[in-house]
Amino acid sequence: MYALEARNLVKSYPNVLAVDNVSFGVREGICFGLLGPNGAGKTTTVEIIEGVTPATSGEVYYQGEIAGRRFREEAGIQFQNTALQDNLTVMETLIMFQTLYDRQAHLDDIIEACSLGELLSRDNRKLSGGQRQRMLLAIALVNKPRVVFLDEPTTGLDPQARRNFWQLVQRIQNDGTTIILTTHYMDEAHVLCDEIAIMDEGKIIASGPPDELLQERYKGLIIELPIDNVKDDLAGIDHQTIEDLGIVEVLTEDIPGSLAALTPHLFDANRIKIRQANLEDLFLDLTGHSLRT
Repeated sequence: MYALEARNLVKSYPNVLAVDNVSFGVREGICFGLLGPNGAGKTTTVEIIEGVTPATSGEVYYQGEIAGRRFREEAGIQFQNTALQDNLTVMETLIMFQTLYDRQAHLDDIIEACSLGELLSRDNRKLSGGQRQRMLLAIALVNKPRVVFLDEPTTGLDPQARRNFWQLVQRIQNDGTTIILTTHYMDEAHVLCDEIAIMDEGKIIASGPPDELLQERYKGLIIELPIDNVKDDLAGIDHQTIEDLGIVEVLTEDIPGSLAALTPHLFDANRIKIRQANLEDLFLDLTGHSLRT
């Protein structure tokens, strides 16, 4: 039995099918990432599951039953943007949100888990980006949720704050909480998610553990070089040119042979980069390299 399951979700608007018969299950205690480019339907899908947006058709199941009051009591949500009451301290804000629930966690535990001890008397308007995200995570935990939704939780944070937040998420998951994550950072998804689903045009186009998806699609390593380092035609060499990124990529299981074939066509062999395929490669190959608005 899944902790959370979406069955045949559809959301249609006039002239737009935002979510097209989407189904997936989230196992208890994992971090599940829902990924996709702008306009793919992932935000609408998550909002349907959260109960924020009604589905045109389909059902959401929690612990084997249609999601209802029990789900609302046992779910926590960290929205990307949350309007908070002015002139309240961090502690007062946590207490205010906790009173909205019959099911309540111990605030001392949340404060420790989210590293808020030194910020409790501070006005919530005077927090840095990373501090505010920690407080918003704490708010999502005040009802001792069994499942937590994190919507783009590290957008706008510096690299150090992002990694600190990752540690908080991993700590929460280690306590047995199921996590649903949406993010545009592929490195974040790879680090945090046990399983992912990639959406495009309202449908799920790939799903599974990140490493398994990469192993299925990419055999070997990627040779990467700048377009302006290529001095003539690469005809006869299997490659792809990614104009938007200004690079040429060669996927190969024979690194020495591919390097020998490439080198005569390059201005500078020292500008070659050899790397493993990552989740960003998979995401872009499946959804395209052009900008979505």
